[in-house]
Amino acid sequence: MTGRFRYLEILTIGFVVVLVVSNLIGPKICQIGPLLVSGAQLLFPITYICGDVFTEVYGYAASRRAIWLGFFAMGLLAVMGQIAVALPPAPGWHDQQVFQTVFGLVPRFAIASLVAYWVGEFTNSYTLAKLKLWTGGRFLWTRTIGSTITGQLVDTVVVILIAFWGVQSASQIAVLIASSYAFKVVYETLATPLTYLIVGWLKQAEGIDAFDRGTNFNPFAL
Repeated sequence: MTGRFRYLEILTIGFVVVLVVSNLIGPKICQIGPLLVSGAQLLFPITYICGDVFTEVYGYAASRRAIWLGFFAMGLLAVMGQIAVALPPAPGWHDQQVFQTVFGLVPRFAIASLVAYWVGEFTNSYTLAKLKLWTGGRFLWTRTIGSTITGQLVDTVVVILIAFWGVQSASQIAVLIASSYAFKVVYETLATPLTYLIVGWLKQAEGIDAFDRGTNFNPFAL
């Protein structure tokens, strides 16, 4: 599919890079006004915008391919991070503790991110594809916001429960879920005009406006 289009490969690479960086900054909890969000939430919603663009312009199959590429990239980061932490540091290198602080949390957060990312992204893409059929391709905002509401809800609940259960109190986890979910939904809702511009430009530049009629929505149907 990628050979037919000029920009699909570039978008896919950008999508994967954002995912990997999100995992590196994810363990930090930030306070922005009354909201508590992980560092990843400042960047990760961009992946859902990319997912909307993939599905809206190129179709569910292109989105499925990008999701799996991101999944394998995140898995590789987790494995290599642990190998790098486990290797003995050189005598003159004194940053092992700092390095371990960053990458030592990766396994649990990576598992949380992988599971939540997988179910959240596929929920997002499936919702958008179905809404596009139901609306006949009209009212793009209903698809971008509707898919965000479902996909981000699944993603947020799963990632925070896996990443912070037993580490934070139940009340703190509830605040994290509510804060992160609200932040991401507002983030992507405000990004709707930008999504409109990107989608409109890509449809014209690529000469495609995919409708997933008869599509196999099985996430494993590569």
